[in-house]
Amino acid sequence: MLRLIYVVIMRIGSIIHFVPKMRKYARHPEKYTEEDCHALAKVMIRKVAKTSRITTSVYGTENLPPEGGFLLLSNHQSKFDALGIMDALPRPCRVLMDLKRSKMPIANEYVSLVRGKRLDRQNIRQQVNCFREISAELADGKVYLIFPEGGYVKGQTNLMGEFHSGCFRAALNSHTQIVPVVLVDFWKTFGRNSLKKVHTQVHFLPPIPYETYEHMTTMAVARMVQAQIAAKLQEITGEDVMPAIPAH
Repeated sequence: MLRLIYVVIMRIGSIIHFVPKMRKYARHPEKYTEEDCHALAKVMIRKVAKTSRITTSVYGTENLPPEGGFLLLSNHQSKFDALGIMDALPRPCRVLMDLKRSKMPIANEYVSLVRGKRLDRQNIRQQVNCFREISAELADGKVYLIFPEGGYVKGQTNLMGEFHSGCFRAALNSHTQIVPVVLVDFWKTFGRNSLKKVHTQVHFLPPIPYETYEHMTTMAVARMVQAQIAAKLQEITGEDVMPAIPAH
C-alpha cells in the first residue's frame, strides 16, 4: 500500500494530465484507434513502473500469435498484474475486470481506454452477456486478458487460487487460441509496505490451439491451463504454488 500511495503522490501531475486524455480517447473511437490507445496505455504504465521502482523481465513473446484473436489467461497477484502484462504485449489487448473495482478512479478510465469489459458478479444475466460479447470479439480478431482466479490474496506469495471455469467458455465459443501467462513476484509490487526495488517476471507460454481442447468441458480446460501455469511457476520459484483443488 505504501508504494501505491507514493506513486499517487509523486505522479499527481501525470494523473491530472492523463485522466482527461484517457477519457478523450475512450469517447472518440472513430478518431483514436486501438493502437493509439495501446500506445497511450504503455506510456502511462512505464511512468507508473519507473516511479514505483518496478522492473519486469518478459519471456516468451515469440509464443504470442502475430494475428487473429486469442485469449490470455493468467494467475493473479496484485493491482499491477494487468499493467505488467499489457505493457509486454506488442498488440492492443482488452481486459475483463470486476465491475466494482473497475469503477475506482483511474481504473475506470483505463478499462474504457483499452475497450475492456466489466463483470457484475451479482448479475448472472449480465455475466452471460458479457462473455458472449467477449467471444464475439475474440472471433473478430481481438485479444483479451482474463484472470480466472477472479481475485488475489493481498501481500502473500506466488501461491495460486483455484481457476473459475466460466471464463473458459469464451475460448470454446470463439474457437480461439489460449495463451497461458505466468506472473512471478508481482505480489511484491503493492502487497508490501516498502519502497524497495521490485523485480517481476512475465512468461508467455506456448499457445493452446482450439483443436486441443474443443471436446473438453470448461472445468477440464481450466484445470489444464492452471496446471501449465502452476508447473512453470513452480519451476521458476521452487515453491509449491498449486492449491488443493476439490474433486468435482
